[in-house]
Amino acid sequence: MKTRATEEAPVSNPQASQNRYRADLREMKFLLFEQFRLGDILGRAPFEAWGVDETSMVLDETYKFACEVLGPLNATGDRSGCRLEGGRVYAPEGFKEAWDKLYEAGWKNVSVNPDWGGQGAPHAVFALVEEILSGANTAFNMYPGLAHGAAEVIQLFGTARQKSLFLPRLYGGAWGGTMCLTEPHAGSDVGSSRTTAKKLDDGRYQIRGTKIFISGGDHDMAENIVHLVLARVEGAPPGTKGLSLFIVPRLRVKDDGTIEGSNDVAVGSIEHKMGINGSATCVLNFGENDGCIGELVGEIENHGMAQMFKMMNGARIAVGVQGVAVASSAFLNALDYARDRKQGPSIDHWKDPTAPRVAIVEHADVRRMLLEMKAKVEGIRALIVKLALHQDLVHVHQGSDDQKAQYHQGQVDLLVPLVKAYGSDQAFRVCEMAIQTYGGAGYIKDYPVEQYCRDAKIFSIYEGTNHIQAMDLVGRKLAQRGGQNLQEFLGDVAAFVQKHQGHPTVGPYLAELGAAQEALAGTAMRMLTWFQTGRMAMVPLAANRFLEMMSVVAVGWLLLEGAVLAAEKAAALPNDESSARDRAFYEGKRHAAAYYARHVLPEVRSHAEILGREDRSPLDIPTDAFASL
Repeated sequence: MKTRATEEAPVSNPQASQNRYRADLREMKFLLFEQFRLGDILGRAPFEAWGVDETSMVLDETYKFACEVLGPLNATGDRSGCRLEGGRVYAPEGFKEAWDKLYEAGWKNVSVNPDWGGQGAPHAVFALVEEILSGANTAFNMYPGLAHGAAEVIQLFGTARQKSLFLPRLYGGAWGGTMCLTEPHAGSDVGSSRTTAKKLDDGRYQIRGTKIFISGGDHDMAENIVHLVLARVEGAPPGTKGLSLFIVPRLRVKDDGTIEGSNDVAVGSIEHKMGINGSATCVLNFGENDGCIGELVGEIENHGMAQMFKMMNGARIAVGVQGVAVASSAFLNALDYARDRKQGPSIDHWKDPTAPRVAIVEHADVRRMLLEMKAKVEGIRALIVKLALHQDLVHVHQGSDDQKAQYHQGQVDLLVPLVKAYGSDQAFRVCEMAIQTYGGAGYIKDYPVEQYCRDAKIFSIYEGTNHIQAMDLVGRKLAQRGGQNLQEFLGDVAAFVQKHQGHPTVGPYLAELGAAQEALAGTAMRMLTWFQTGRMAMVPLAANRFLEMMSVVAVGWLLLEGAVLAAEKAAALPNDESSARDRAFYEGKRHAAAYYARHVLPEVRSHAEILGREDRSPLDIPTDAFASL
């Protein structure tokens, strides 16, 4: 009997334990050092210790670490998953050793303040370090990522004692961390939380309640786990205004960090999921025996949501990073496969049965998919680095030029929902397209893209669904600073179009960007009239489309900006074999931008036309008319 294994294999299928992660470091360094000129702020406060050479070396070494340590554990962790035994969660085999190596190498603390043991790197550098770590093993990197986020909250809002006790251990990897918001009856509606906090005579709080979908809720890689728990103090107001944030360690600790014993935090179960199976998603029960003790983050009650939003904003950016990380590796693996897999003759000889077989990368539709994946991956990565650079420039200008600092902070606020939602939506679509590029081989577990696709789906759901991101954008972010953030964004795009519309290479595509920018501005005004005239029901119907419109404009702008620079760089290259790779790289930038301008930017005007119809069909259909069941 024949099996697939006895037939001609499409391409060699590696074992699950081999590294399949791929990253384009040339593209990352182009963004940092050429397009966004990170070197202009390296060596300046607060990045005095960083230079171009150091940054480049960090990316190289992180990639080496990711391929040697994390990548080989990605598929094996997916297949084995986590296990719950005797009330404790055990991470997949090899994760504990990888955790120790990660913290020993210092890759998780690249951007941490040196006062707390970090290296003080710019956010733009850390974003790409995180992309590499997440791309190699998304599930693993969630554990230290959550510990990092918990530490940032305590660093911002905690007391001096809390900082000295928790930060060295969280940043150093001795302890893990989580954020605990979701409850069985309080998902997106966080204000419905029923977890309670009863103040004790010594100033601490007795915590009682159940949290669900807690990533990294328990594991065996760290001595202790510090949970940041939203709970309501007895007598606090209802809704989100009455929530406070508490530090609740899995094991009680003394002020010197010594472990005292159980803190009545129990794992009820772990979820069996579609993807990220190496990440333990837990149900956590706090205080079933009335023995769970927590302490308020800082000293003021009822500020929990504001404090947690700091962690959530960082987490939302991290989700966008996860998205581009997985999508990029899916694209690069699909490209490798397409270059190797021979199938059919070229289109010029399609009727000739004796014509030589060609690699599928020569077929038109495969090339279309590869170019679309390339454009979206590179555009979303540029958007993430742009956001991170805005974060860095806030720190550079704070105190010396507050107007510039406000501008950059405004752009950070505006871009966070775009990075999270558009980045995660497109990650799933790129992964699906990568599977399509492989054909049937992409659907089987011998190849990495089916896992990438399964892992990527959660990105549009957790840390606030993408509709929540869209409502955050249109309901809060557009109105910040009296709408100035949006006006500055639109102005930056318009100025770019005006400056380069006569460019010999990129100029022909700028009319499409200009038209998209105008359609976006017009739709923003239309939405403003909905708010002003009480037609609020239209806002949630339009929010997702508006976020996509703005994201496409942003990505199109940055791709075209990169193409302008690439054309200049290519023109300056010597016309010989030594510059062939650089010439091909810059040519790829032009083609990716051209494809996005011709095939994706027109969608902005289409969305604007649809929203202009103010269709209420989803609201008008009776609920019992959806199906006759």
